[in-house]
Order: sequence, then C-alpha cells, then structure tokens
Amino acid sequence: MVRFVLLPGAGSDSWFWHRLMPLLEAAGHEVLAVDLPWADERAGLAEYTELVVDAIAAVEADAPPRPVVLVAQSMGAFVAVMVCERIPVAELVLVAPMIPAPGETPGEWWENTGQGDAMRTYAVEQGRDPDAGFDADVVFLHDLPPALVAESAEHEGEGPADAPFSSVWQAETWPDVPTRVIAGRYDRLFPLEFVRRIARERLGLEPAVIDTGHLTALVRPGQLADLLLAR
Repeated sequence: MVRFVLLPGAGSDSWFWHRLMPLLEAAGHEVLAVDLPWADERAGLAEYTELVVDAIAAVEADAPPRPVVLVAQSMGAFVAVMVCERIPVAELVLVAPMIPAPGETPGEWWENTGQGDAMRTYAVEQGRDPDAGFDADVVFLHDLPPALVAESAEHEGEGPADAPFSSVWQAETWPDVPTRVIAGRYDRLFPLEFVRRIARERLGLEPAVIDTGHLTALVRPGQLADLLLAR
C-alpha cells in the first residue's frame, strides 16, 4: 500500500481530485491532496515545494511509513520534480503536464516547448477559430460533466501570481525517480501530439492516454485510478 500525494495545477485546489480520491482509498491506499498558494505573490516554486514536503512530513509523523507516489497535474509538475529532490519518492506520475527541463522557469516553458503553436494547430484541426481569445470554458470545461461545471466555478481560485512563473527549477538532471506521463486525448491546452513530443524529447517516455481534455481527474476519475493503481 502506498501514500498517494496529489498536487493540483495552477489556479486549482485539492477539490480537483475529489472524484479520484475515494477510488484510491477504496483500494486500500492513503491519499493526501495538497493545496498550493497559487495566488500568493510571496510564494514561488521553492515555497510550494516546502509546503508539500511539510505536509508529507506531518502525515508521516502520525502514520506508518508508506512509499510515496507523487501525482501532479499540469503546472504542478514543476513542484513535483522539486519535491523528488527533497524526499524519497517511489514513483512520479505527471498528468496533462508541463514537463519541465532543468534550469527552466514555468514562464519560459511555453515558448521553449512551442505550446502556443501546438494549441493553435489543434484548434484548426478541430474546426475552432485559432485566433479567438482564450476562453477557459472552451479550453478546460468542454468535456466536464454538466453537474460539475457550476461546482467547479466555486473552486476556481484567483489567477496564479507572477512569482511561480519566474521561479527556476535549479537542477542539472531529472530526479532519479521512476516517472510516468498521462495525457488527455482531447486536451485543448496541451494537445496529445504535443505532450507525446515533449515526453519523448525530455524524458524518453511514451505517455499513457485517457479520452479526456485537460481535466482528467474530474472527467474520467475511474480510468485515471486504474492507471495509477497499475503499478
């Protein structure tokens, strides 16, 4: 049995995982979902990392030791790799991720990876206007179950601060931790072929694919649980 530690993407909170958590717990695992202070201009990647490390330590102080499986959504990947440098992690799972490179900031990542061109190309392939302004409903909520759309608005935090985007992942190599990548087949922010390319270039990995957009844990928590449990 393992301790799943779940990190949300930018602007999101632990509610993002609420459909996944009971499935992992039903399989006998412990689950810890950590909130990150995305809107705090005083906090960057280092502060997020410290918060996660402290949250894990607090649990381990009162519970038997278990292997840690760190699961990170989207920009949470930048935090996850830094956590791996601080504590023993049995496995790192990146979901719809911003896969970082050592020495890179989240702000640099977009241009470094060509995300904008990939997003635009996918919009054209789908028959959407590539020049339309950014619409969160179109990019993020297009496949979210209707019952969750209104609920998600209640958990939509302030936009992320500038601080984390200028924080550098100060490392020379990827952490020595078994890593998996999970991509959404219909992700409009990080299109599948884009994630495949970045995963190959930066990690030498082929991502597993779930038939969702960007919000995999909300749309198909059962399929995501199956992948996480197939260790």
